Amino acid sequence: MRSRPGKKRKSRRDEIPWARISCWAATDVGLKREANEDSFLVEPSLGLYLVADGMGGHAGGGTASRMAVQAVRDAVLAARRSGDLFDRAASEVESTRVFDFLVKVIAETSARIFEESNQRPELSGMGTTLTLFLAHGRRAYVAHVGDSRLYRLRNGSFAQLTEDHSLVNEQVKAGFMTAVEAQQSRFRNIITRSVGFESEVTADTLSLPLRDGDVFLLCSDGLSSMVSDESIAAELRAARLSDSPARLVALAKQGGGDDNITLVVLRVRMTGAKPPRRARG
Repeated sequence: MRSRPGKKRKSRRDEIPWARISCWAATDVGLKREANEDSFLVEPSLGLYLVADGMGGHAGGGTASRMAVQAVRDAVLAARRSGDLFDRAASEVESTRVFDFLVKVIAETSARIFEESNQRPELSGMGTTLTLFLAHGRRAYVAHVGDSRLYRLRNGSFAQLTEDHSLVNEQVKAGFMTAVEAQQSRFRNIITRSVGFESEVTADTLSLPLRDGDVFLLCSDGLSSMVSDESIAAELRAARLSDSPARLVALAKQGGGDDNITLVVLRVRMTGAKPPRRARG
């Protein structure tokens, strides 16, 4: 059957729901540290959001986290420009390609930071965590190294989606320590995997379907080690999301403020509109 003259038919692509993401973020030095060595990135045009918690060396942590953020941002921008990273519709093949890309970018970034620390003695031993959320269409692709976290609030249910690369988490999995003991352990800040501390690192990856109303939280351990998951969830459920970053920072300080505090809050709305135009710069 032919369409009527003068009426434009909608393409199937026009009808595919695409995620539109609102975001709010905060970072704070906390109460015990002299400098803030966390970094974060919010790039809606790229669908890219990440948190990095730097450590090691004289101001090396801040250098490492900034290097990681910039390197990932540049790589995703180049991939978005080229159009080679994503197909129009998500598929298993696409997920594999995106995962390979993210793992490669993070491995190369780790090698670059490691080399920088070798060339500059004052930065020796620097590294950073990295938790990355890359949205495209109806899915998000996550890459993760260290003990920064990604949480999701969906239909009232709150869950941690990433696994901490930490000594205490390994002890919990092995049955040598309870989760409560891990939270109170003096070894809770020792991580077993980071970007830049060694020349090679492999990121964990995860593909997530996005649903209307999903809320995601990326955060450094300056929040998660000071505020319980239950309290974080209650805050995200109760407050206007635009107010939640400042309120969560305040809770972390009330809990002791032992570390830098950084968080990014995302809210997903699904729309039938066409996807955003390809990023240009």
